[in-house]
Amino acid sequence: MTFPTADRADIALLLEGTFPYVSGGVSSWVNQIIRAFPEYRFAIVFLGSRREDYGDPKYPLPDNVVHFEAHYLYDDLTSRAEPASRPGDDAAYALIEQMHEHFAPGQPVASALQEFRAVARQMLPGGRLTADDFLYSEASWDMICDHYRRFCTDPSFVDYFWTVRIMHTPLWKLARVAKELLPVRVLHSVSTGYAGFLGALLHQTRDVPLVLSEHGIYTKERKIDLFKSEWIRDNRNVFQRDPTELSYFRQMWIGFFEWQGRFCYDAADPIIALYEANRLRQVADGAPDGRTQNIPNGIALARFAPLRALRPAEPPPVLCLIGRVVPIKDVKTFIRAMRRVVNRMPTAEGWIAGPEDEDKAYAAECHALVRSLGLENHVRFLGFQKVEDLMPKIGLTILSSISEALPLVILEGYAAGVPTVSTDVGSCRQLVEGLDEADRAIGPSGAIVNIADPQALADAAVALLADSEAWQAASQAGIARVERYYTDRMMFDRYRQVYDGAFARCPEAR
Repeated sequence: MTFPTADRADIALLLEGTFPYVSGGVSSWVNQIIRAFPEYRFAIVFLGSRREDYGDPKYPLPDNVVHFEAHYLYDDLTSRAEPASRPGDDAAYALIEQMHEHFAPGQPVASALQEFRAVARQMLPGGRLTADDFLYSEASWDMICDHYRRFCTDPSFVDYFWTVRIMHTPLWKLARVAKELLPVRVLHSVSTGYAGFLGALLHQTRDVPLVLSEHGIYTKERKIDLFKSEWIRDNRNVFQRDPTELSYFRQMWIGFFEWQGRFCYDAADPIIALYEANRLRQVADGAPDGRTQNIPNGIALARFAPLRALRPAEPPPVLCLIGRVVPIKDVKTFIRAMRRVVNRMPTAEGWIAGPEDEDKAYAAECHALVRSLGLENHVRFLGFQKVEDLMPKIGLTILSSISEALPLVILEGYAAGVPTVSTDVGSCRQLVEGLDEADRAIGPSGAIVNIADPQALADAAVALLADSEAWQAASQAGIARVERYYTDRMMFDRYRQVYDGAFARCPEAR
């Protein structure tokens, strides 16, 4: 695939691990936004982990994407040649020490952010804090050794050394990206994290407005990943280890992402969440309250409304989980729920419609669980499917996730007349039961159950599928809710206001 390049763009989208290489709700939203504003010239900066982790693009680039670049943060972390001896810049490392002192609990956040901005500026090409100095200088070695002795509670210096390197080295890649990015009028990051760091650095150095849209709260999602990660070492012995405490390396990563989030929040205006609970979480994590707002996702009614006429008279006994086969979707809970569903409704089927290549080991475990429960004739792995092909054939959309934001698949199901059963995550309760009095008056458009409770999930699904009147009522409530509150036109109108406001603040407009 040939990627476009240009000398200028209106909006730079800063995307970490999403569009165009990874399918899913965030990528679909990015695709929507670009296509909704054909009058704007978009540049895309894709940030990935390693080049080998991504295949071909899952989405064709819209015509108004005039520039695309991809950067892989964990490729080439070490030199292939023997590095030369270098002393390092003592003044630059003194600046780092000063920053870390301000990171200590109880210190003013504003002072820490001021130091963070100063250090980030010195990481730019031509600055005093170079990547080679960080990797190979005596000053860097001395700092790492000193911090290990003073702060690290894990006995392994080797693991500490490599954790520091792996964590921080990508920041110099991002500093180079910031220096070399083509001129743009507005920056739009779809997360904090590394993409948010890049956006904040670009805002700081170019004085270009930064818009931040968080679908999920990046820091929260990384915490979930870090709690489950097996590659993070804990070398304490049984007498040193307190089961109530996180390992030091997990704490390091969490702190790293928390400060990246604060750096991005400090630079961004507006800071957009999908729903109120996440907006409040952003404020608790350091976002200035006055810059935050909610813009919920919206879907194209014209794409899904015609599917209602294709449905059979009675709800099909098909439960469909549409999403990636990854741990955060908790596909295993859905499979376990299907055992109970099939016991009560022998004709029921569970469909899992989503790619399996992101976490092949987890996908293999899901297949094995189906076999162990004797569900080979009832649970089908369909791979990636067009949602329009699925909706007329299914009775319920299922979300068994342990974390979500505002899932498009629920809204798409509603527009097609399909109710949902979902875990109580993100905005799902709001989507099913309503947000305010007027919304709740529409009625429930499905059911909400607790996380990791296959029995409750199964019972809620059977209650809807076995009662045609209840299912029809939920279907009508879903249609009414999505048409009143969650259309793409509403979302696009709100983002047009956001972009208009950002363009009015860009340097050339002053």
